[in-house]
Amino acid sequence: MTALEVRGLRIGFDGHVVVDGVSFSVEPGQCVAIVGESGAGKTLTARAMLGLTPAHAGVDAELLEVAGTDARRLDERSWRRLRGDTIALVSQDALVSLDPLQRIRSEIAEPLRLHERGQRGAALRARVRTLLERVWIPDAERRAEQYPHELSGGLRQRALIASALAGSPTVLVADEPTTALDATVQARVLDLLREIADSGTAVLFISHDFAAVRRVADRIIVMRGGRVVEEGDAAQILDAPREAYTRALVAATRHEPRAVADAVVEPVLSVEGLSKAFGGVPAVSSASFLVPSGRTLGIVGESGSGKTTLARMIIGVERPDAGSLTWHGAHRVQFVHQNPLGAFDPRWSVGRSLREALEAAGVPRGERGARIAALLAEVDLDPALAARRPAALSGGQRQRAAIARALAADPDVLVLDEPVSALDPTVRERVLALLLRLQRDRGLTMLFVSHDLDVVAAVADDVLVMKDGAVVEQGRVVDVFDAPQHPFTQELLAASGSR
Repeated sequence: MTALEVRGLRIGFDGHVVVDGVSFSVEPGQCVAIVGESGAGKTLTARAMLGLTPAHAGVDAELLEVAGTDARRLDERSWRRLRGDTIALVSQDALVSLDPLQRIRSEIAEPLRLHERGQRGAALRARVRTLLERVWIPDAERRAEQYPHELSGGLRQRALIASALAGSPTVLVADEPTTALDATVQARVLDLLREIADSGTAVLFISHDFAAVRRVADRIIVMRGGRVVEEGDAAQILDAPREAYTRALVAATRHEPRAVADAVVEPVLSVEGLSKAFGGVPAVSSASFLVPSGRTLGIVGESGSGKTTLARMIIGVERPDAGSLTWHGAHRVQFVHQNPLGAFDPRWSVGRSLREALEAAGVPRGERGARIAALLAEVDLDPALAARRPAALSGGQRQRAAIARALAADPDVLVLDEPVSALDPTVRERVLALLLRLQRDRGLTMLFVSHDLDVVAAVADDVLVMKDGAVVEQGRVVDVFDAPQHPFTQELLAASGSR
């Protein structure tokens, strides 16, 4: 029996169709991935499988069967009976999805009590431990007593998967479950999803990340503008896509390391023995390196490796406990945040934020209007967008506006902390191309913090690899990526599919 079958799915809001004629099926033991950029309709499609579309959405389908149950006319009470033991959801943000007031044990025990009413006491505790061990959570008994905020991002996501598996669902819907996870953590979560599929569960995997899809999917459905534009076996879609849109998506997740000339370049910054601790716990330990003028230094590592603390010391936000930062000459340094929506004042228009940055840089009042228009044009934004607030811009537009604000001070050095981690592949590709053009046109030196090795391959000339606060390997990107020496670098590259 087919675990999930959909034919002619249509979803609309106030007469506007946003998902149009989508059809697919998922067999037991199979992982089907739906990919596409933001706004493609993939998450709405997934939510329709669980009866979780917004209340004002109009949903219609020729066929919508979940484990043999016709779900087209189910009311909320019937959906609740279906969710958990027949179909379950793993969402993108485990910290939001898990109850912050409940320990992990209680979170996982809740669906067990609902769907396996005989589970109590020691038997229930043993079942929770078994579920945590199934999703590879070490020291399961101790972790079960912790709250979500006490777990790392990867452990939280695995706990969320354990909660979804508690009801032994026939279908598991995973909606962007690895977004913003480090390469090694992402690889573990993806391997877990593949193992769940191999054990007989039907998995519907929603993602914009083709590297993740390559690791886990049997079949791929490509969506754009609410429609399916291509579908087929994973190997065919990834290695020989027919549609230009699919080819662009695939190409945006494959970059060869940049070759850089061997010419000696004077350093902009010398770092020697830099260290920083918080509450006695080392965040950065004895980091030493040079930042060559006019080049891009990539800083990579897992969460907690110290890369953001290192960047904050470079821009002067954090003071080192030991070691030295030596700037060779007078240089203006600007920072580009990971989350531009949080970095902008939501009450101000983009133009007002840029005006403030120009005022701080000493630009005369009469010249600021023209400079705002020029800055927006330089980052490929329509100057008319200056009148909008940040929330009215797309993710890619906000990130380019954040880069424009950093450029307002006419910097020599840009420090960028995960600037493209939340962007769709083709949008990310455009932002990366923009940064390379700005570097060439302005002669910028860039420090680029990222957990995404493919992104680093696209933009960086040199790379530092950090683990537990220490720089474990450094050199030209092409050398480090082609012949990594440290076991952790080898693990990172293997996990990201770069080797």
